[in-house]
Amino acid sequence: MMKSTTTRVAEILTGTFPEGEVRVKGWVRTRRDSKGGFSFIELNDGSCLKSVQVVADGGLDNYDSEVLKLTTGCCVDVRGTVVASPGKGQSLEIIAKQLHVLGWADPETYPLQKKRHSYEYLRGVAHLRARTNTFGAVARIRSVLSDACHQFFQERGFVLLHTPIITGSDCEGAGAMFRVTTSNAEVSPGVGPSVEAEDFFGKSAYLTVSGQLEAETYAMALGRVYTFGPTFRAENSNTSRHLAEFWMVEPEMAFFDLSDDADLAEAFVKHLAGAVLERCSDDLDLFRRFVQSSHTPDLRIMVDEPFERITYTEAVDLLLKSGERFDTPVEWGTDLQSEHERYLAETVFKRPLILTDYPKDIKPFYMRVNDDGRTVAAMDVLVAGIGEIIGGGQREERYDVLVNRMKELGMELEPYWWYLDLRSYGTAPHAGFGLGFDRMVQFVTGMANIRDVIPFPRTPGNVEF
Repeated sequence: MMKSTTTRVAEILTGTFPEGEVRVKGWVRTRRDSKGGFSFIELNDGSCLKSVQVVADGGLDNYDSEVLKLTTGCCVDVRGTVVASPGKGQSLEIIAKQLHVLGWADPETYPLQKKRHSYEYLRGVAHLRARTNTFGAVARIRSVLSDACHQFFQERGFVLLHTPIITGSDCEGAGAMFRVTTSNAEVSPGVGPSVEAEDFFGKSAYLTVSGQLEAETYAMALGRVYTFGPTFRAENSNTSRHLAEFWMVEPEMAFFDLSDDADLAEAFVKHLAGAVLERCSDDLDLFRRFVQSSHTPDLRIMVDEPFERITYTEAVDLLLKSGERFDTPVEWGTDLQSEHERYLAETVFKRPLILTDYPKDIKPFYMRVNDDGRTVAAMDVLVAGIGEIIGGGQREERYDVLVNRMKELGMELEPYWWYLDLRSYGTAPHAGFGLGFDRMVQFVTGMANIRDVIPFPRTPGNVEF
C-alpha cells in the first residue's frame, strides 16, 4: 500500500513521523506575527487534540500576499522541517519552507472564532463544530468506543449481524415508531388495509426501534451474535438524554441466563472504559478540565472495581427509606426515573450497579417471567450522571408463556409468527441486552446533553444537516 505523502499532526507530536522534510495539511486555529518578520501559525488537522506550531519566515515568496492574510479556519498545505521548539507550550515545531493556501475563510462570516462558543450555538453550525476542541475530542472518543465494541465481541467469538432498519414489527410494543411509506395518503399505524396493500411493502412498515428480535433468530443458530446500528423512536422527548435517531449495540446469546447476561454487560462496560483510558488520554483530560461535573465517574475505579448488584425490589426499598424528596414519587411497580437511578449510582453505592428482576408490567413482552409471576428476568446497568446505560435480560423461551404474555398485553400474534416459531423449533434459554452507544459516549465524556455526542442529532422539530 502506498504511504500518503502527508504527515498527520499526531505523528509529529508523538515523534513517529519519518525523518527529513514533512508535509502537513490542516486548518489554521490562530496566527500571530512577530516584530522580527515571521509568523507563528497554530495548525490542527483533527488527528489529535493538540495543534502543531508552524513558523513561517518573512522570506517566503507568499509571506505578504498570503501568510499575513491567514485567519482562523483557513486550510493550508505546509512543507517544512520539524525542529525542537525553543518556545513554551510545545516541544516541536515546523519551520516552513513552503506554505500554500488551499482554502480561505472569510473572518467576517466564519462562525468559529478563537473563543469559547456555547454548545447550543454550535448545534446551529453542526457542519463546522467538529473543528472545535470539544467536538473533535468527542468524535475521536466515539471512534475509539466503536472500535472497542467490535473488539470486545469479536474476541469472544460473537458474529456481527446486520439487522434491518425497516421492520414490520414493534420490538418494544410501545407503538412509538416512525412509519415508512411511499403513499401520500394519511394512514395511522394498523389502519387502512387497502392503502397499505398498495404501499411499497404491501403492509405497514416502520423504522426499527431495536434489532433484538431479528438477532434472536441468529443467536438460536450461531450461538452468539451482536448488532451495532441506528435505531429510531418517535417519542416527543425533548430532554438531554433522548434522541429520535440513536445507535445501539445489541448482543444476543443462546444458552445464557440472567446472571450470564449481567456478567457480560459488566465486562463490556469495563472494556469500553478501559479502551478510552488507554487510547484517549489527551481528549479525556480536556473533558476533565472543562466539561465534567462532580458526578462524572473515575473511569479507572470503574474498570478496577466490581459493579453492585441488587434487585428492583431492594432498590425501591432503599429509595423509600432514603428520606430523599424526588420529583417523581417512588412506588413498587412503577418504572424508576433517571433521578432515582442516578441517586442509587451516585449517592448510595457510588459506583455502577445492576438492577434485576423488574415488575413484568413495566418491561417488554419478551422478558422471561419469573416463578413469582410478578417479576421478569430483566436487568439494567445504571451509572452516575446518566442513569440507565444498558437494558436487557433473559428472553422468554417457553412458547405457551410467551403467547399468554402477548395476549395479556393485547398484542396481535400474526406479525410475530416467525418470532414464535423460535419457541416451536429447538427452543433454548437465551438472553441479551442493548447498550445505548450515544449514552456511553455521554457517560465517558461527561457532556451534559446527548445532542452533543452524536454528529447530527435528530430530535423533535430538528432534522437539520
